[in-house]
Amino acid sequence: MPSLLPHAESVVLGGVSYTPQEVIDVLGPLLTDERRARIAEVVAGRTCTVVPVVECLYDRGNVSAVVRSAEALGYQCLHNIDTSEKYRHAGRVTQGAEKWVDMAVWQSTGACLDHLREKGYRILATHFEDAQPLSAFDFTRPTALVFGNEKDGVSGAVLEAAEARVVLPMAGFVRSFNISVAAALCLYHVQQDRIRRQGFHGDLTPSERERLVAEFHLRSLNYGDSILNYWGAHQGERPNN
Repeated sequence: MPSLLPHAESVVLGGVSYTPQEVIDVLGPLLTDERRARIAEVVAGRTCTVVPVVECLYDRGNVSAVVRSAEALGYQCLHNIDTSEKYRHAGRVTQGAEKWVDMAVWQSTGACLDHLREKGYRILATHFEDAQPLSAFDFTRPTALVFGNEKDGVSGAVLEAAEARVVLPMAGFVRSFNISVAAALCLYHVQQDRIRRQGFHGDLTPSERERLVAEFHLRSLNYGDSILNYWGAHQGERPNN
């Protein structure tokens, strides 16, 4: 199965390629032992097998809250369908989570769903009507879980493309949770379902983990790219992409 991690095998900066190990060897000594250990621990718990997708949310704070929940629960990738032509992070809500999640922003629902299906993801739409509970599904399969906007829910395009519709069972009079709460509950359920079925949530391959560790080394340092390029310039001729 092809990698679901949205990163090339090498790290490319300014047209120059570095292996993940080179990035780790150069930047690792600039991080504390605790930071390096934390990066390794977080990466071990990461998955791209299940990806949350948010479609046309009105409140940017809700998008950021979903990003924060996804990052905290070990999801590396998130897709944001935003047709407003303008996206801004709500940093107060995400608490920096967007720095550690790979988020793709799409201006078309169709383009996003086509991309995900080409990658081998099944599409599950959160919806009230003709829906099955989350517990009916096996989330060890590559799955894109789509959350709709605060007013109308998911679009007709999502419902048409979805393999199935899923719902969080409600015990009270209200029919729905706030979108950010619903996403957090769903993503927690999915995490626990994966652990129950296979014994783990994070499932990156060794090479994917090494690549993400290198990426997190870069993201941990304000001038990591400059430091790496300076090192590369003094190592003789580097291979160009």
